[in-house]
Amino acid sequence: MSTPDRTAAILVAAGRGLRAGSGGPKQYRTIGGQTVIYRAMQAFCAHPQVFAVQPVLNPDDAAIFNDAVSGLRHEPPTSGGATRQASVHAGLEALASQKPDIVLIHDAARPFVTAAVISRAIEAAGRTGAAVPAIAVTDTIKLVGETGNVEATPERARLRIAQTPQAFRFDVILDAHRRAARDGRSDFTDDAALAEWAGLTVATFEGDPANMKLTTPEDFVREEVRLGAMLGDIRTGTGYDVHAFGDGDHVMVCGVRVPHNRGFLAHSDGDVGLHALVDAILGALADGDIGSHFPPSDNKWKGAASDRFLKYAVDRVTARGGRIANLEVTLICERPKIGPLRDTMRARISEITGLDISRVAVKATTSERLGFTGREEGIAATASATIRLPWDGKGWSDKGRSD
Repeated sequence: MSTPDRTAAILVAAGRGLRAGSGGPKQYRTIGGQTVIYRAMQAFCAHPQVFAVQPVLNPDDAAIFNDAVSGLRHEPPTSGGATRQASVHAGLEALASQKPDIVLIHDAARPFVTAAVISRAIEAAGRTGAAVPAIAVTDTIKLVGETGNVEATPERARLRIAQTPQAFRFDVILDAHRRAARDGRSDFTDDAALAEWAGLTVATFEGDPANMKLTTPEDFVREEVRLGAMLGDIRTGTGYDVHAFGDGDHVMVCGVRVPHNRGFLAHSDGDVGLHALVDAILGALADGDIGSHFPPSDNKWKGAASDRFLKYAVDRVTARGGRIANLEVTLICERPKIGPLRDTMRARISEITGLDISRVAVKATTSERLGFTGREEGIAATASATIRLPWDGKGWSDKGRSD
């Protein structure tokens, strides 16, 4: 069987994740600075062979879902059922009109699926019709009875841990789910078990030990530590911006509208704080400056809100597989007074960037009546950004070493 051209994916995200402890459904919590569900979906949305990504949600989660996956392409979410099996069935029915050849079924609580695993899933389903990713068991497994006593020791060489995405010919797995629904069977813990019940031969392909399902609070702690070790390329950048006052009745500072007897003379909204932060982030990335990405000569940026520029810079970090560790901005002016609005500005920067507010600092000072800021002709801002990127082993030079 040749590999079909049309592959769709179902993201199962209707569960409550109670074993993960407090903090809401685990798929909407953050790990490594990004929501679990965003990480799980992004790999499918970006894969060139996946034409449709179908989320299956608890209907109460629509708003939080939209916030968590902002910017990702996907089909309109469909509501899940009381069990995982019912949720997958709902996702299959939602995709039926699009007639995929292959469907990949993935748990939203597995945020570390890679493009390579997805490609292997598509290839295996095209070749066999039904396949699951599997990894070998390294520990000895014991079969334990209700009394807690060991009843048997299965042969470890034949045991495998099943993962997702599980991959199937679409028409075959949809038919199997419909048969199970008609027969009142709702007890299958994964789609491979349902496929086996339906008489299908289920093959395996190489999984990935990092493709972990997050289940307990300890899982989150462990994976945060692992991600921190992976993001070992720590960089800092600085930024500076200044804008003169002109006519107006307010200024935008750090994303906050501040009443003032003057306005800014600027091509965009003139937000010196956000502009300095953008330059700091781009500097840490060695990725040019704000003017090279948003040239003042381009009229489409005339009057633009600067939160767009800051979000763009953050997305540049995310696209490199990194995250921002800390942002700091210092505003230099006599007036308006920044102190009373400091925490409001921190909260706004936190909202734009997705950083916890504890990682955002806003400070203010004057120039002791010296210079253009002292004469109240404008506002200046300096900023710094600390980011963490995946370490690729490149960039060090041995020049000048004597050892």
